[in-house]
Amino acid sequence: MYGWRLRIGLMVPASNTTMESEFWRMVPEGVSIHVSRMLLENVTEEALIKMEEHVERAARELATAKVDIITFGCTSGSLVKGKGYDMAISDKITSITGIPSITTSTAVLEALQLLNIKKVAVITPYINAINKREAEFLEANGIKVQEIVGLGLVDNTEIGRQEYYVPYRIAKSLNLADCDGIFISCTNFRTIEIIEILEKELGIPVISSNQATFAAVLRRGGVNLDSVKGYGSLFSKGN
Repeated sequence: MYGWRLRIGLMVPASNTTMESEFWRMVPEGVSIHVSRMLLENVTEEALIKMEEHVERAARELATAKVDIITFGCTSGSLVKGKGYDMAISDKITSITGIPSITTSTAVLEALQLLNIKKVAVITPYINAINKREAEFLEANGIKVQEIVGLGLVDNTEIGRQEYYVPYRIAKSLNLADCDGIFISCTNFRTIEIIEILEKELGIPVISSNQATFAAVLRRGGVNLDSVKGYGSLFSKGN
């Protein structure tokens, strides 16, 4: 049986082409991933809020696979309504299915806390309106956003086409003198190849949406994070 240690239920925007692949690259023995999709084409405030209409259907689909935990795999979609929206979504999923749930935004906050990151530089593929919402969410949760840089992309499939060297080059260009770490946001933004490289070159921890979400799910499932190698200090310090 696949998933004899942990079965992960993953809810992703329908146009997300990255999160599943990055999860499978990090997955340890005995863990399986089962996916349901929520309609989203463009990353705008209106579209992200509307995506919540698909949460119940997607959650019920995953419940039929007898998953152990369900994650809402969208960063901006779980923070667009401000502080507490992440918890409201996970509570909704659990109330529908009876299965523990977590959102990407909640996982990111946990990762920042575990790595003692209080002042952060944020890299996103988003437009300014979404960046503003993200900065407000982080600040409301006690994280000082020193700088936030976005690519200005709306089409989510275009976000998924970005190569990993795009956030790498942005990170290398930042003034990080007053930062404790870097957060690369968006579950459709390819990042996992560069996390350890950036940590070694910049000397500070680096978090990505997919890395943080996967680590949080493993912790809740009782899977030791040390079994995941090569994807950043979060997996060695975040147990």
